[in-house]
Amino acid sequence: MSRAGIYIHIPFCRARCSYCDFATGAYEGALAERYVRAVAREVEAFARAAADEEVDTIYFGGGTPSLLTHAQVARVIASVRRRFRVAEGAEVTLEMNPGTVTRETLRGFRDAGINRASFGAQTFDERELKRLGRTHTADDTRRTLALLRETGFTNISFDLIAGLPEQTLGAWERNLDEALALRPEHLSLYLLEVHESTPLADQIRQGRYRRPDPDLAAEMYRVMVERTRRAGYEQYEISNFCLPGRESRHNLKYWTGAPYYGFGCSAHSFDGQALRWSNERDARAYVASVEEKGSAVVTRDELDARDRRAEALFLGLRLLSRGVNLSEHRARYHCDVRADFAEDLARFNEAGLITIDGDVLRLTPAGALLSNEVFAAFV
Repeated sequence: MSRAGIYIHIPFCRARCSYCDFATGAYEGALAERYVRAVAREVEAFARAAADEEVDTIYFGGGTPSLLTHAQVARVIASVRRRFRVAEGAEVTLEMNPGTVTRETLRGFRDAGINRASFGAQTFDERELKRLGRTHTADDTRRTLALLRETGFTNISFDLIAGLPEQTLGAWERNLDEALALRPEHLSLYLLEVHESTPLADQIRQGRYRRPDPDLAAEMYRVMVERTRRAGYEQYEISNFCLPGRESRHNLKYWTGAPYYGFGCSAHSFDGQALRWSNERDARAYVASVEEKGSAVVTRDELDARDRRAEALFLGLRLLSRGVNLSEHRARYHCDVRADFAEDLARFNEAGLITIDGDVLRLTPAGALLSNEVFAAFV
């Protein structure tokens, strides 16, 4: 079985973005300190893995983990090292927002063990940043990347979102041009999803903004695939692009069925076989639960054989270059995809959404754009 990854959820933000539906809230110093103590306790009390299980990725997500002090981050990493065997050369990622770090704090994070940075640029257009409720500017993004380089970070990722309210194709192309000129090792390029529980969904209902145009979004996706390829980036997953060898090792665990253990409020876990569980979503309730009993698990779900087969298939297809080896899938899950989904595969192949090269099933570029329609056939 693949080595496990560790996910640490840090829910604190300076402000909530209009499109966000994650478990986040405003930063409070006293609560943050209690929260860090609770996370460290939850990690050390974790009983679902062997005492010497080796992990090779640690990922601080949020929220804005860079709002923590380097000492708090170091405390959490130390708790992981006490509970698990952390592989030499492990990938240790910290998400951050532009403008929330200084040269000194970045040096502190490096000393704490962080060796990969991921931050949400989202756009280089100031008007679009304001529409999203972001608290940073485009110059903050440029300065943050420069500071990361100055302080020795050689593995940097940042996010951009296409299809933002009122965004034109030209504006998206300018975003891509600037991102590629900055040359991060990794880029996550997403098409905007409007979640119903968010302020952005309310703004669209009120008529302040139009709903994203799917045809325009499709053209934006085509442009992002072409321009990243020309710039030397590999599209290894539907929304993720990297320079050769710089895939997100942690995120690959989600797509390949490896185990991952989540700590902190709303964190999700998977044992690599069939069992999933998740934590209390509210930060204060999470802290109270861990302080009382060392755990905050509120849901447990065991996947049946059909669910495991389907999930392995559609998650594997997200990895565009790898695809799904149908012989290996049949040996592990006792499912003949060619026979069981013959009509669907023929339909998708005729529409140019998939290819089957020998024993490997892959999405085409058109299939990546319409992936949800393909995945629905297997679920």
